Amino acid sequence: MAADFKGFSKDFFGFFTELADNNNRDWFNANKDRYTDIVQGEMVEFITNIAPQLEKVSPHYIANPKRHGGSMFRIYKDVRFSKDKRPYKDHAACQFRHNAGKDAHAPGFYVHIATDQIIFGGGIWKPPSDKLKLVRERIAERPEDWKKVIANKRLKDTFGSVAGDGLVRPPKGFDPEHKYIEDLKRQSYFAMRHAKPSLARSKDFVDEVARTFKAASPLMKFLASASGHPY
Repeated sequence: MAADFKGFSKDFFGFFTELADNNNRDWFNANKDRYTDIVQGEMVEFITNIAPQLEKVSPHYIANPKRHGGSMFRIYKDVRFSKDKRPYKDHAACQFRHNAGKDAHAPGFYVHIATDQIIFGGGIWKPPSDKLKLVRERIAERPEDWKKVIANKRLKDTFGSVAGDGLVRPPKGFDPEHKYIEDLKRQSYFAMRHAKPSLARSKDFVDEVARTFKAASPLMKFLASASGHPY
C-alpha cells in the first residue's frame, strides 16, 4: 500500500484548468512556482510511491522521480512541426521505460493525467522500424504466443483489446493472409485504460495503477521478448 500518496489534489487539476485558458508564456512564467510546487511536486510523490509496486510487476522497468531526466514528461511542447502553436501540454504524464530503452518509443508503462480523463497502461508507441519489425516477426512466427496475449482474460477485462494505429496495406515481407494480419499492420501496440479524473484524486490511485500495469503484463512481456529483453 502506498500510504504516502493521497491522490492528485484539487490544486493540481486547477492548474491545468487555468492553463487551458491561458496557454501562453506570460501566464506560465507568472505561475511557474505553482507548476513546480504542485504539478511537479505531486508527480514526484506519485512516481516515488509507484516505484516499489512497479518493481513487483517487473524489475526491469524504471520509476525515476527526478524532475528533469526521469520518468516525468516535460510540460513544454515541441511545436516546430505542429499547427497547434500553444507552448504547453494540457496534461501531466510519466512513462516507466524498460531499462534497455532510452526514449519514449521504447516499451513502457504510461500514465496521463488531464482534467477530462486519465489514461494508463502499457505498450510501445511508434517504435523505430527495426524495433517494429521485431514485434511483427514475433507475431508472424509465433501466432500461438500472440493469441495468448490478446485472449488473456484479465487483459481483455481491463482494456478490451490491444490497440494501435495501423497501415492500410500489409507491411512488406509479411503474408497478407496471415491470421493476425490486422495486428501485423499496427505501428504501435498498447493496452490503455481510460478513467475519470476523480480516480486520480483517490488515495487508492497508486494501487489501481499498479493493478492495471499487472493486467498489461502479457502484452509487455511479449514486447520485451520480441526485442530480446527480460521481463
